[in-house]
Amino acid sequence: MPHRRYNPLTDSWVLVSPHRATRPWQGQVEKLPPENRPPYDPSCYLCPGNVRANGAQNPDYQDVFVFDNDYAALLPQAEKEYECPEGSPFFRAKPERGMARVLCFSPRHDLTIPEMSAAAIRRVVDIWISEYQTLGEYPFIHYVQIFENKGAIMGCSNPHPHGQIWAQESIPDEPLKKQKAQQKYWEENGRTLLSDYLKEELVLGERILFELEDFVALVPFWAIWPFEAMIVPRRAMARITELSDKEKDGLAEAYRRLTILYDNLFETSFPYSAGIHQAPTDGAEHPEWHWHFVFYPPLLRSATVKKFMVGYEMLANSQRDITPELAVEWLRKADRAHYKQT
Repeated sequence: MPHRRYNPLTDSWVLVSPHRATRPWQGQVEKLPPENRPPYDPSCYLCPGNVRANGAQNPDYQDVFVFDNDYAALLPQAEKEYECPEGSPFFRAKPERGMARVLCFSPRHDLTIPEMSAAAIRRVVDIWISEYQTLGEYPFIHYVQIFENKGAIMGCSNPHPHGQIWAQESIPDEPLKKQKAQQKYWEENGRTLLSDYLKEELVLGERILFELEDFVALVPFWAIWPFEAMIVPRRAMARITELSDKEKDGLAEAYRRLTILYDNLFETSFPYSAGIHQAPTDGAEHPEWHWHFVFYPPLLRSATVKKFMVGYEMLANSQRDITPELAVEWLRKADRAHYKQT
């Protein structure tokens, strides 16, 4: 029956309506044609040696490659105060300094994370850590957001495998919600919120996708997107900079394994937005933080049917039909080897 589920990380609710999953569907459910991208595309502005849209030329890189975003949403220069009507409580704005970086995962134009080796993904993890440290050392940078948009359906402007890193003065809204919730839980219990949550999920086993020695992949109890998932380290750490070498390898393998399950579900290059939520870079220790990797994929019934946040979701509350438990069941049945390799 319809019920609401609470998300303690963001102090918010999601409406779950399982009975709606049986409603008739007359939309298209066919598979998409396979993508046949070449290993190198001379017109791609992220491929090695190519000239980007702003005239800069990429080096002939053979591994990961990171550079300043040519059209960054954040700039390091501080402008004058944004002009608003003086004394009004309704019109408030302030300058926001920051930096934005692009990280090419591979020189290969035709590869995505689930098609890369764990060793190659480990080099991506190393760059994440290096960039988090470097950007976080700027005095005016208080938060570093690492993320990936995969697929045109998620607004990805280039199919070359890449992610982004945005660093800014303020703590953005979503991490700030988690900051407040985790701080409250830590003060009341002396343990991280996700440590206790993970223990209970492991006992129940209903929403666990797979377990590795140092990481657990699961569909959270409060998931909003149909096949939303999290990768959570077993050891409580505020930041990815605290990872041991073995844990870095484990994160790369978990990233690879989860995205293979996604691709195999509908035998398509599964779109998603994913990112790492971790402690701010404001100089504080933040023992309340337990960093985690979140995945928000939009697909619902097939490679061509997308979940849209419209109507009630936009006007009232997040809502889902397929329960997290059913989503786990479907993902668990997916093959462990990528469908293109079988």
